[in-house]
Amino acid sequence: MPPPSSRNQSASTDRVREQIESLRRELDRANRAYYADAKPFLTDREYDEKLQRLAALEAEHPEFDDPASPTQRVGGEPVKKFKAVRHSVPMLSIDNTYDDDEVRAWVQRVRRALGQTGQGKSDSLFDAEAGSGLGFACDPKIDGVAISLRYENGILTQALTRGNGVEGDDITNNIKRIRAIPLRLTDNGETPKHLEVVEIRGEAYIPTEEFLRINEEREAADEEPFMNPRNACAGTLKSLDPKWVEERKLGFVAHGRGEVRGSLAEVSTHSEFMQRIRALGVPISTPRLASDEDAILKIIKAFHTEAASLPFAVDGMVVRVDDFAMQETLGATSRSPRWCIAFKYPAERQQTKLIRVEHQVGKTGKITPRAIMEPVLIAGTIVQHASLHNYGQIRKRDIRTGDTVIVEKAGEIIPQVLEPVLELRPKNAKKIVAPETCPVCSGPVEIEHDSEDAETTRRCINPECPAQMREKLIWFVGRRQMDIDGLGEQTIDLIREQSDIPLNHFADIFHLHKHRDALLQLERMGEKKVENLLHGIEDAKGRGMARVLAGLGMRHVGETTAKMLARLYPSIDALLEAEEPALRPKTLSKDEAVRLGFPAEVKD
Repeated sequence: MPPPSSRNQSASTDRVREQIESLRRELDRANRAYYADAKPFLTDREYDEKLQRLAALEAEHPEFDDPASPTQRVGGEPVKKFKAVRHSVPMLSIDNTYDDDEVRAWVQRVRRALGQTGQGKSDSLFDAEAGSGLGFACDPKIDGVAISLRYENGILTQALTRGNGVEGDDITNNIKRIRAIPLRLTDNGETPKHLEVVEIRGEAYIPTEEFLRINEEREAADEEPFMNPRNACAGTLKSLDPKWVEERKLGFVAHGRGEVRGSLAEVSTHSEFMQRIRALGVPISTPRLASDEDAILKIIKAFHTEAASLPFAVDGMVVRVDDFAMQETLGATSRSPRWCIAFKYPAERQQTKLIRVEHQVGKTGKITPRAIMEPVLIAGTIVQHASLHNYGQIRKRDIRTGDTVIVEKAGEIIPQVLEPVLELRPKNAKKIVAPETCPVCSGPVEIEHDSEDAETTRRCINPECPAQMREKLIWFVGRRQMDIDGLGEQTIDLIREQSDIPLNHFADIFHLHKHRDALLQLERMGEKKVENLLHGIEDAKGRGMARVLAGLGMRHVGETTAKMLARLYPSIDALLEAEEPALRPKTLSKDEAVRLGFPAEVKD
């Protein structure tokens, strides 16, 4: 019989193991509930607290290491480059069409190749006993980046980009940061037996809300915004530092399979495979089933009206033969499968009248022309304002006030004016004149040109411009900067316009406690709101240097650069003493840049 001390130690070890396993199960369930089932039961804060507790226990007890633990999503050093790996099953591209007749022609080709001349019998799964039912599965075509996930015995072991279809880049470390992707396949908390190899193909994407936030941040750092979510997602996945994947909150939806060995190899249809992997915790878009071309086109048309309400960008529907055996019979060309076709929705465009142009001054002094138009319905929302990009683009396209213009939502998200309808131009249409001085402070402007001498940027260079300062203050107090609760855009305007309280510089925010009585006199500023505001300002003092630097609204210094500077220089004094060459990224070697956290964003 072991001594009491040994028994006590064993019992203590068992309790720790049970704590660790319990936390892992709960966090896995939370990820699954949020991403696969859309039924969250933990708040972000609760999730983070439990994850930190698990990480601490695992650090104290490395003997309980598990490669599929939720803590494997955090940490990890930047890589120097990505390794190319051959796909076990090629990731082919899909033929596109924008035409109903081409969909009908494709269905007829499928029927002829399968030796069938009649239409399918039902909207059900393939009937193996009858052996003749031809069914089709329709899935949303998400505007993201195709990736392949390889699970061995239920554990995620590798993630590859599509690449050239034959081989792709190994981005496993980055993919582990996507909480929507399970690190372990489970059913009721357990990994089913005989899941030897399961390769799940799908689409990584950036949610629409996150895409808008990223572009806002890029504009604040005086960087060009991403044109669409797919470009943003591709750049993020190819970042050499995996933390950018987590910070940009990428999502994932499965849409197919690669190599499969074991119990899932017995599944006979795409739609059943999707349901089976959903039961294992993988997010999917449930396939919509059809038996013939009329049903397919009805689904395509109906889904187009739903697409705008989704939290991610969709640019069409993928239609495939549901039965895997039939897919095998149909085969593929050198670049695309014959059993699959993508119907792409054309970007919705509408005509409306350009009433006037506003000249907006941003936090860096950049003057941006903004179109004010007669309201028009585009992609499910009313559009009245749209980007005109810059004055060089206005001149190139000869856009004038009074014109009938064509407006499009880029990626179904950002409205932009494409061009005027010249045959509808009225005689009184007026050329848009770029402001020679700042439209707010009348200060001098600086004009930047591209290599072809076309204007790209017009900027107010007066550091005391009230429009710039207002925008800087709004940015400074924002959630991802100083996160000052109670001091948003409306409150800033209220203080600046309806009181004598000074609020013209960042430092003024931290003196608002001296004006408590004056704040109470303002409209809608009661005792509780003022207390919350002052408390939020006090909390902001502990946000750290990186967030202060990012919040100042300096050109070329967004969240990314601010974090890098804060790593290099632990204090404001150290940063102020730094010599200029040390602050130029181009003076760093590639290895140094990666080590210091510069993201290597690559266009895909």
